[in-house]
Amino acid sequence: MLIKGIEVGSFAANCYLVSCQETKEAVLIDPGAEAKKILQIVKEAGVTVKYVLNTHGHIDHMGADAEVSQALGAPLYIHEGDKALIENPRDDLAAYQGVAKPAKADGFLRDGEIISFGKAQLKVLATPGHSPGSVCFYNEKEKVLFSGDTLFAGSIGRTDFPGGSFPQIISSIKEKLLVLPEDTVVLPGHGPATTIAAEKQYNPFLQ
Repeated sequence: MLIKGIEVGSFAANCYLVSCQETKEAVLIDPGAEAKKILQIVKEAGVTVKYVLNTHGHIDHMGADAEVSQALGAPLYIHEGDKALIENPRDDLAAYQGVAKPAKADGFLRDGEIISFGKAQLKVLATPGHSPGSVCFYNEKEKVLFSGDTLFAGSIGRTDFPGGSFPQIISSIKEKLLVLPEDTVVLPGHGPATTIAAEKQYNPFLQ
């Protein structure tokens, strides 16, 4: 896999363009803002985006969903637990300042589902807690985890937004993420990369 991280928007959210080196098929994870910037990077990469994927429905991760999905002709997928957030982003303005164009999911992600693009694959891991429909995406072969706002370097996602739950996010992390190989690289929705081993040892929320 080839992975291109793109920092977008005033909340410095991480959008990821993930592509199969052989076939040039790709997925786009969390196009939160700056649609033109994202589309230009996709064009320069010379890949075909098969799916637009959301780790969750907060506005800083889905603000450019509608524009990017339409421009690329790529269907949009999110977990059904966050369906309302992408369809009615103004409902989330108490949590995030800004207005996004409402988007419509073309399908819903399921826990354990395998998403294939070219010869690459991502497994959907349902990790509710930051939001009801939060998910992570895991590539077992290359040991890479796209953790959205569930797990950060040295921290975890906020749980004080509507639908958030501290006990639930801790349970999600311990049951779904910390069981992965310790050398798994974690690429979060904000901030720098980390590893499962580092978070087990140093993350104060997980001790």
